Amino acid sequence: MTLIAFNSPFESGSYSAVRDARDTARPGRSRRLPGRILTGAGLALLPWLGYLAGTLPPAEAAAWVALDALEAAALLTAGTRLLRADPRHRAPALAAAVLLVADACLDLATAAPGVERITALAMAIGAELPLAALCAYLASRPARAARDRA
Repeated sequence: MTLIAFNSPFESGSYSAVRDARDTARPGRSRRLPGRILTGAGLALLPWLGYLAGTLPPAEAAAWVALDALEAAALLTAGTRLLRADPRHRAPALAAAVLLVADACLDLATAAPGVERITALAMAIGAELPLAALCAYLASRPARAARDRA
């Protein structure tokens, strides 16, 4: 108990300071779910990169793998920062939003008519654009500290 008192950054007996520090150190529910979604999406892209590299012609594979690798890096960075309640999640979230919209547009523009175009449209509507919207929302939200001061 004495060791805890010496190493504690809080004044002795200040329960509210301990509770406040615990609440700010742990991300709230509003940050956990988006953080998990972004991290999960970034992790889901990793096997996809291998699939693209193995199935596309080398010239196309280089472009698509590079784009999806940047998406995965941005999603993983933003997601893990959200899970740690790090306020620096905005830049990677914005980068992910831009990359996801670009990916959806390029998928639709390069897809052959028929099943390939329907698949690209389904991916854009079902995954890429909603994820881009979430990232844009997270990037545009004011910082928690700024909201608390206002």
